[in-house]
Amino acid sequence: MVTDQALSLDLSFNNITMVTQDDLIGHSQLRVLDLHGNRLAVIHPAAFDSLWNLEDLDLSDNQLTILNHRWFNKLEVLQHLNLLDNPYSRLGSPPLFLGLIRLRTLRFGGPDLKELRREDLSGVTHLDELTVHANNLTRYDSGTFGDIWPLGHVSLSLYGPFLSNTAMAAVLLDDVCYPETQITLVDLHLPHLSVQLFKDTFRRIRNLSIRNLSLSDEATVSFLALFNGNPLRSLSIVGLTMTGEGRWIRANRTDLSSLDEFFVSDVTIIDILKFAMTSDLTFLLQYQKKLSIVNAKMFLLSCTNTQMMVNTEYLDVSDNLLTDLTLPYMLCDSGKTLQTLRVLNISGNHLKSFSTMSRLVTKLTRLTHLDVSRTSYSSMPHTCTWPSTLRYLNISRAKLATITPCLPKSLEVLDLSYNDLKEFVLTLPILRELHLSGNKFLRLPAGAHYPNLQTLTIQLNTLNVFGLSDLQSYRRLKNLEAGHNKFVCSCEFVTFLHSQLVGSGDVKITDGKQSYVCDSPLYLQGEAVSQVNLSIIQCWPVLFVSVSCGVALFFGMLVSVLLWRCHTFWYLKMTWAWLKAKRGSQRRWQQRNMDGSEPLLSFDAFVSYSEKDASWVEDFLVPALEEPSDTDPVNPTSPLTLCLHKRDFLPGHWIMDNIMSAIERSRHTVFVLSENFVQSDWCRYELDFSHFWLFNAGGDAAILILLEPLSKDDIPKRFCKLRKLMSSTTYLEWPQEEERRPEFWRSLRNALRGDDEQQN
Repeated sequence: MVTDQALSLDLSFNNITMVTQDDLIGHSQLRVLDLHGNRLAVIHPAAFDSLWNLEDLDLSDNQLTILNHRWFNKLEVLQHLNLLDNPYSRLGSPPLFLGLIRLRTLRFGGPDLKELRREDLSGVTHLDELTVHANNLTRYDSGTFGDIWPLGHVSLSLYGPFLSNTAMAAVLLDDVCYPETQITLVDLHLPHLSVQLFKDTFRRIRNLSIRNLSLSDEATVSFLALFNGNPLRSLSIVGLTMTGEGRWIRANRTDLSSLDEFFVSDVTIIDILKFAMTSDLTFLLQYQKKLSIVNAKMFLLSCTNTQMMVNTEYLDVSDNLLTDLTLPYMLCDSGKTLQTLRVLNISGNHLKSFSTMSRLVTKLTRLTHLDVSRTSYSSMPHTCTWPSTLRYLNISRAKLATITPCLPKSLEVLDLSYNDLKEFVLTLPILRELHLSGNKFLRLPAGAHYPNLQTLTIQLNTLNVFGLSDLQSYRRLKNLEAGHNKFVCSCEFVTFLHSQLVGSGDVKITDGKQSYVCDSPLYLQGEAVSQVNLSIIQCWPVLFVSVSCGVALFFGMLVSVLLWRCHTFWYLKMTWAWLKAKRGSQRRWQQRNMDGSEPLLSFDAFVSYSEKDASWVEDFLVPALEEPSDTDPVNPTSPLTLCLHKRDFLPGHWIMDNIMSAIERSRHTVFVLSENFVQSDWCRYELDFSHFWLFNAGGDAAILILLEPLSKDDIPKRFCKLRKLMSSTTYLEWPQEEERRPEFWRSLRNALRGDDEQQN
């Protein structure tokens, strides 16, 4: 869907075959409509009526056999119209362009155009450009183009008329030839040419261009005779085919003194072996200020005639067959030849000696521009001589591997693009532009050597990186083109280039941000530098690791303190020890089950106590429980068996295994609590496991004995089960009074025998 606000609509190269009355309704804002390259055969008479603002209409290269004047009735502001290469034979009646008063560019014609009548261009008053393809024209009414004035540029394709109806061609040319009009003739094959028929017409031409011109020797002489003594200022021939043998002796006296500019290119000589060029070309190359002989297969241009090229200021002999041996014949060492030369383009020739070139141009004391690009120069001498006026030197697309001080210090523009250079160290104090693209530079040249450099191009090299310091070494650098290199996208380079691309620096990057693409690291290869955003980890890994380690250490210490305060390490140690001992216990249980034996209960109680309380255990507890008592003849008591770590633990076994085994083989566990017990390292390291295992295993056969007054708050918080037990379980306190001790021992024995008594 095309918006009704569109100003330009390009529908070229589709398969459109017709335009109806309604197709363009609603697009009154269009300024440009391009329909060329379709298969248009039918256009409704009112198809363009709604395009009141249309200025440019292209209907070329379609299948229109009839042109309708009603198409253009409403296009009063139309300025550019292209009707080329359609199969119509005439423009039609009534006149097509009658209402197009603003028309400035008109193109029409094609291989089927047969006639142009007097009224066909009625209404066309003046044009900036007129293009007519009429290679097969058979009828032309005199004056058809005669009313168009002023007429800026006319391009005429008149192959057929010039070949078979030169009188008609002369009449047509006569209608468009004005001194102010640039004339271009296309596709001319002239085996013969009537000088008399065209002489008056060509006398009015000041600027003539011809494309695809074929001339015999006879036609060449006649063609040059057309301009004999005429005020022709510029002659350009692109695509010249010579069918003769170069015998132009009759043209030697042709007066071309008014010809300031002569350009000829793409010359083809049909029979090069017979082409003698016996005539003296002084008449042709004597007066021109601007002379170009390009791609003409020329291997020699002699300056032996002192009158040859004496006024030439611009000489272009590029893309020929000149060599170091034939070049001196053109750049003569003596005489007045080329003394006014300012610009010399000798590119694309087979030149190898750079010293020969410098020696030959030294005498050109006004030379400012020298182009020796696309040659075979592979080296240069250490010293050379040059004209002091030389400002521009182009040695691009040669084979230079090194640069020496041979280059002149007077250069303002130097082009060394597409050589094999790896470095460029040469002081050029007034150089303004330096072009180094397509070489093998790894870094930017040092800017201190070029204090006035303003433009640097160094694309398509092997640059890895450049930075602010590199650019700051150039005092006056304003424009830089360094794209399409093998950039290493480090953090520094990416950050720097981002700032340069947004124009924050003094140097403007003029080749566009898409030219700067990462080559490494591998995961960024192919990414535009402008789209790359590197993380802190990638940019400052050492700083990041240092800060991360510091933060981790801080939090580690903080967590360690919190864990220590919460006794987590003790719980973890006890858990691990309990799990290990539990596995040993499970293995023993499995072994007993396999043997079919019952668990062996060897002790009535396992006693947990501090080493500092060992005297009370040995002097009071053991004698009172393990020795038979006869103090009560009515209810005599049998002795109990106690498990003490000093006496009953098996030597050589792990302490935790001993504790687990003792607990498993004891009916009860007796805790002898005191300040010594709470503060004992031995208890914390060895015996606390028994508390942890007993209470975490769900055991409730614990008997507490307090040797001295002790509240639950005096118990460390890690003994949470023991603290809870002291709050919920009645415990025995060791009496200090002698008379209360029998009752203490009785209560303790009853607690230890409680299960047996209940069973009885």
